[in-house]
Amino acid sequence: MKRGSVTVADGVRKDEEFSGTKPVEERHRFDELRLEAWMRDNVEGFEGPLVVLQFKGGQSNPTYRLNTPKRSYVMRRKPFGKLLPSAHAVDREYRVIAALGKQGFPVAHAYALCQDDSVIGAAFYIMSMEEGRVFWDPTLPSQDNDSRRKIFTSKIETLAKLHMYDPVAIGLGDFGKPGNYFARQIDRWTKQYRASETQHIPEFEKVAEWLPRTVPEQARVSIVHGDYRLDNMIFHATEPRVQAVLDWELSTLGDPMADFTYLLMQWIMPGLEDADLKALNIPSLEEAAQIYCNVTKMTVPDLNWYFAYNLFRLAGITQGIAGRVRDGTAANAKALESAKRTVPLSKASWDYAQKAGAV
Repeated sequence: MKRGSVTVADGVRKDEEFSGTKPVEERHRFDELRLEAWMRDNVEGFEGPLVVLQFKGGQSNPTYRLNTPKRSYVMRRKPFGKLLPSAHAVDREYRVIAALGKQGFPVAHAYALCQDDSVIGAAFYIMSMEEGRVFWDPTLPSQDNDSRRKIFTSKIETLAKLHMYDPVAIGLGDFGKPGNYFARQIDRWTKQYRASETQHIPEFEKVAEWLPRTVPEQARVSIVHGDYRLDNMIFHATEPRVQAVLDWELSTLGDPMADFTYLLMQWIMPGLEDADLKALNIPSLEEAAQIYCNVTKMTVPDLNWYFAYNLFRLAGITQGIAGRVRDGTAANAKALESAKRTVPLSKASWDYAQKAGAV
């Protein structure tokens, strides 16, 4: 889900589906006058009147564009209705972007958080509307070869920069639970899958049994984003660099290998998998890994276990969306399309698990 004043360089149709705005759907309406009054008291420099639109994307947390005569804001709120226990933690999103923004990391400016449901019916936070470009097509067809290389390098180095922060030093020392991150995540997504389960998928069950027995040791603790990919960031309007990293709802403290290997999955997915990377001047998977490791001084492990894990986690996420479709709380019609990905993701996860030694 894109939140910014965006020029879409690649993939206009996708932007129209996911990034444009529309009048607020009836089921997502709230008391706009109460929101305006709250912003007047809590958002520095705010001046109404307020005009509210809804972004077309945002399957998890409904997201709104708030226009005023002087500037625009973005509001993210929890969904109304029945929710999974640990999902939709907008307070965590707000906390992490506020902390990172103070360090000069590229994020939207965090204005204010409201946890009083009486204002609009759910917790929410307000952040800046970021200017820039979103790229949907990983081959970056609108860019020349020099820009492609620089855009990929910026994306990779920005993740490395995130992982180099000391969580304690920037006020996020308690942002995640102790213990092995992968073990916690496997447990979390298995439980959320069970809570949202709509069908039996044999491959998911096999991976769910195998992963906990083969978890690698964790060497370090970093801030992890949880969904770090090309279309979850806004690039500068004219320069080949990241302007703002978006969608922090899955962020926590954990093993940076999770983000790193999730980023590398782009090279095995449709888009880059069959592209002529050399002709496009896009880093190979090995080159991308080296760019990251040059900053973090980490070494690249065998990737098959991590790819199996990341695909398993994605299956858990899409099953959660399927559950919200079933319960009537999914935020848009595209949720149904996402829900259908659970089976192929589970099968792909089991394929990589077998490459990593699962039998």
